[in-house]
Amino acid sequence: MNNPNPGRVVARTMTAVYPELAGKVAVVTGAAQGMGSVFAKGLAARGVHVVGADINDARMKETAEQLNTELATDSLVEQPGTIIGARADVTVADDHEALARTALAEFGRIDFWINNAGIFPFAYAADITPEQIGATLSVNVEGVLFGSQAAGRHMREGGAIVNMSSVSALRVRKGRGAYCTSKAAVAHLTESLAVEFGDVGIRVNSIAPGYIDTEMTRWVQEDPEALAKALDSVPLHRLGAPEEVFGPLLFLLSDSARYVTGHSIAVDGGSRHV
Repeated sequence: MNNPNPGRVVARTMTAVYPELAGKVAVVTGAAQGMGSVFAKGLAARGVHVVGADINDARMKETAEQLNTELATDSLVEQPGTIIGARADVTVADDHEALARTALAEFGRIDFWINNAGIFPFAYAADITPEQIGATLSVNVEGVLFGSQAAGRHMREGGAIVNMSSVSALRVRKGRGAYCTSKAAVAHLTESLAVEFGDVGIRVNSIAPGYIDTEMTRWVQEDPEALAKALDSVPLHRLGAPEEVFGPLLFLLSDSARYVTGHSIAVDGGSRHV
C-alpha cells in the first residue's frame, strides 16, 4: 500500500481536554524549544500553570513570553495557564530544587513534573570519550533522577512524573551508543521510581518517542538517504509530530491514567517492531 505523502508530519491539534487539569501546576525541563515548548503550550492551553526550564535562560524567557502571547490571543483557549521561564542546568541537583521552589512561590503547588531535557551525541563505540559518556549520563539520567527527587519532595499524593525515554532504549543505532545506554537507564529508572514513589501516591511513567520532527532529528531530514532508511523502519512511513507525543503525555498526567505507573508508552509509528 503506497503512502501518498511519504515522510509527511501530521501536526493536528490534540482534541482531548481533561478538565481536571485546569489550575494545576507543572514543571517542564528543556522547554525553550522542541517538544518541551510544545508540552508547555499544550498544558497551558488546558489551564495548567507551567514553570518552563532550560539551560538557555534568555531563550527560555523569550519562549515563555511568546507562548503566553499566543495563548492570550487564541480564541479557542478560554482560560490559559501562565508559563514562567526559568534557568536550570539539569545536571545540578540544586537547580531542580530551585525550580520546585519557584513553582511553589508562584503557584503554591506542584502537580506534574516532566523530565524532558536531554542531549543526543554521536560517536561510534570505539570513539566514545570519557567526557561524552559522562555528559550524556549526567544530562539524560542524572537530570531525570534529580528532577524526580525534587518533585517527590514537594508533590502531593496524586502527583505525576513523566520522563522522556526513547525507542533507542530498546533498539541499538550505530553511533548512538552513549545515547541508547542513557535512555535504557531512564526506562529502568522510571520503573524503580514508580515502585518507590508509589508509597506516597506519586505515579511515574515514561514516553519513548521514535523519529519525531524536532531539531534532534534534523540530521535525518537533511540527508535523503538517511531519511529514506528511517522511514522504511517505521510502519507508518512518516516522522511523528511533537503534538503526537503530547497526546500520550496529556493522558499520563490526567485522571484517566490514575492507575497507570511504571510504564513506558512508545510513540514511534511502530518502529520498535521492525
